[in-house]
Amino acid sequence: MQSPTISRRELLVAGGATAATLALPSNRFAYATPLKQGDEVLPWLDQPAENPVPEIISYQPTWEELGDWITPNEKFFGVAHYGWPEIDADGYSLAVDGAVDNPLSFTLTELKALPKTELTFTLECSGNTGLPFFHGGIGTAHWGGTPLAAVLEEAGIQDDGIEVVFIGTDVGETTLRERTLPQSFARSMSVADAMHPDNLLVYEMNGEPLPARNGAPLRLIAPEWYGVANVKWLQRIEIWRTRLTNHFMARDYVTIRNDGTEENPIWNESLVGKALLKSAPARVVHS
Repeated sequence: MQSPTISRRELLVAGGATAATLALPSNRFAYATPLKQGDEVLPWLDQPAENPVPEIISYQPTWEELGDWITPNEKFFGVAHYGWPEIDADGYSLAVDGAVDNPLSFTLTELKALPKTELTFTLECSGNTGLPFFHGGIGTAHWGGTPLAAVLEEAGIQDDGIEVVFIGTDVGETTLRERTLPQSFARSMSVADAMHPDNLLVYEMNGEPLPARNGAPLRLIAPEWYGVANVKWLQRIEIWRTRLTNHFMARDYVTIRNDGTEENPIWNESLVGKALLKSAPARVVHS
């Protein structure tokens, strides 16, 4: 007998099926229901289109193949605008400077010697489900690292420091006023947001060393923020006295909304930052 099928849209409209919630932007999490003997996973009719940008979206899992709430490292999605940098973990160091009283530098060994915190957090790319070929940009992992706030406190942020800028090792090109310039991937947040106690400088994922695809040897994990703010391959943290207005803070990852009317539009731009709680059907099972 042919297996029944259903589309995600049909399921959401009907509202009568049970599925795992796939986005909890906090350290609280749920558990996926394991399959029972004889259960059959029903295939979706509306499968995502073929990924046309594998150089950016390097991997995304198939939701219905996941059997546990924790996403295995090898099935965790990967997004990199500037590709994966090659980093020698033995020679790695993280710099913390800018508007601080005590500029700092840490090797990976020194970071691992600092007090360690672990949390479970669901990370989602802000573009997930917004493109016909991108439905797997979300995953839940158990992250381990040192609290960012303690490092910033040791550096001593000066009174006029207002922005914490996280700079990755990955470098690409951006075009500005008809000039093509090299630029490191970087994102920022306010000092108050950066000092949130759950923010971690992460070197461990699901009890294993952080994989290269997901930011090794060190990345930022900032619960409540979309993936773009969780900078991978972190090489530098700078405290600025002004706002960061680079490509990924001012020109890309910006939403446009009409706050007026159709007759008198008022178009406003908003930065993509903190994540919004949402749910999506992941798997439907026929018993």
